[in-house]
Amino acid sequence: MVSRREFLGTALQTGALLGLASLLPAWARPSSAGNMGLEALTGTNFDLTVDRFPVMIDGRKGMATGVNGHLPAPLIRFREGEEITLNVTNNLDEDTSIHWHGLLVPFEMDGVPGVTFPGIRPGETFQYRFAVPQNGTYWYHSHSGLQEQLGHYGPLLIEPKGTDPVSYDREYVLVLSDWSFENPYRIFKKLKTMSESYNFNHRTVPDFLADAADEGVGEAFRERAMWGGMRMSPRDISDVTGATYHFLINGHATADNWNGVFNPGERVRLRIINASAMTIFNVRMPGLPMTIVQADGLHVQPLEVDEFQMGVAETYDVIIEPKEAQAYGFVAESIDRSGQAVATFGPRPGMRADVPAMRPVPTLNMKDMAMDHGAMDGMGKMDGMDMKMDHPSGHEMHEDHGSKIKRGPGVANVVMMPSSRLGEPGTGLEDVPHRVLRYTDLRSLEPNPDTRAPEREIEVHLTSNMERYMWSFDGVQFSQITSPIIFHEGERVRMTMINNTMMNHPIHLHGMFFDLVNGGGHHMPRKHTVIVKPGEKLSVDISAEHIGDWAFHCHLLYHMFAGMMQVVSVLPREVNHPPGMKHPPGHKTSTKASMDHHDHGGMHE
Repeated sequence: MVSRREFLGTALQTGALLGLASLLPAWARPSSAGNMGLEALTGTNFDLTVDRFPVMIDGRKGMATGVNGHLPAPLIRFREGEEITLNVTNNLDEDTSIHWHGLLVPFEMDGVPGVTFPGIRPGETFQYRFAVPQNGTYWYHSHSGLQEQLGHYGPLLIEPKGTDPVSYDREYVLVLSDWSFENPYRIFKKLKTMSESYNFNHRTVPDFLADAADEGVGEAFRERAMWGGMRMSPRDISDVTGATYHFLINGHATADNWNGVFNPGERVRLRIINASAMTIFNVRMPGLPMTIVQADGLHVQPLEVDEFQMGVAETYDVIIEPKEAQAYGFVAESIDRSGQAVATFGPRPGMRADVPAMRPVPTLNMKDMAMDHGAMDGMGKMDGMDMKMDHPSGHEMHEDHGSKIKRGPGVANVVMMPSSRLGEPGTGLEDVPHRVLRYTDLRSLEPNPDTRAPEREIEVHLTSNMERYMWSFDGVQFSQITSPIIFHEGERVRMTMINNTMMNHPIHLHGMFFDLVNGGGHHMPRKHTVIVKPGEKLSVDISAEHIGDWAFHCHLLYHMFAGMMQVVSVLPREVNHPPGMKHPPGHKTSTKASMDHHDHGGMHE
């Protein structure tokens, strides 16, 4: 919570508030404030300062933690292969950090306190130096405490060294985010006290009567008994909702009407970044198709869709080609339909598109818990069920397989029948009357650089006790892990993830891309973040190229903070550890002590 004294004091130090537009970097301002797209802010040396400063959000004053006094942070733009220097000064009274999301940097430049470096202490300047062999749309954010919720995030674009395969006439960056005037540590405390503190979409008696009319009283009652037996709700879709969040596009709420311009017939490139703390968005432009040309910074074969679900930390570049001289709405709707942010694209600055009505709240079904009605002979069968099953691809390699997960204090449920859901459009988008992206639709533009078959498979379970707001991998919270996941330099590994929770999790691996096993042959999409749906079992193939310790976590901020995080250690080739060895003697990082995030900006009330 921001006190009036704190707000006024900081405002005086900065010369008082200068108006909403001046609190935004040039790239994030609307066309009515002079942003016509195609800005060229390039360089190789950047000075960034992390501080607290006043902001105006949705017409209300607040205090942000961010970079160079802007929310979102400044656009960083450079060229593939250039040697980049970024001097980051910490003006906070607590540690901070910047992680370069999706960039293939040396691990000591990755910016994760407790994993790759100790963090940036108050008053210190840390120099990041790296050159990256990639181009595309990325972003950066704090990996310290809950600073990301307070505005510590910004876009990062890397121009290709050669010819860009995507042609366009102008471009805009669209950073999606969620903002709360509540202190994020208070939000976390409320979630720990009652995990449904922000969920006001539970089903009601009228919903039961409607189901009974459609399905019969017995079936409606039986289904509710199932959910009750699991101590879950079919409306547990988002932990933190519009009850506290203001949803933003480039720092603007819907009422602010961020707007971009186009000339009819132009190809406009939108670089869309989901920089939210906790919000998965449904993105659409009613009446205007979008052609996806990049996913997570890497080119994909052009794919025209009308809507896509976008996990936290994913990025998509799309091309729009508006032919009519009219206003089009760009809609970012929260997955639980508790709110949305709407921007406008039109032929003139300041135009305002119609704001569509919110669509009905989605309801989860038994498939979201990897169950079907025929298998439901009582929830007692969930205890100790053997979840081993054939891999969707028929792949038979296994290591540390399924039965290791048992119910316990931190594992409330173990799914019975996990399945591949890559061909599904995303929660709540199953029945929309237009084209929706499915992960099985994505194909990389270029052939995959490594087409070797995986040498071994590692299985990772996404686990939770939602009532106690405990989130983990394999039932072990980050503060309790004693060994990382081991990769060996040069090997090809298949990681299979099984989601034993009833929520979507955008899972992110630092330091390397993974190939999503989606039936794409040698054109599997290469990503750094993937949504794992409830009850889903999916696989990614990884080439272990970059030695070091890399964070691996759910990108829902409070899930990560509560424990859904691990470390992947890529060991050098010359250290000939036998496969399956958990942790080599003398490996200096990733010990329990160094990986305890409560040592680095942990709990604060």
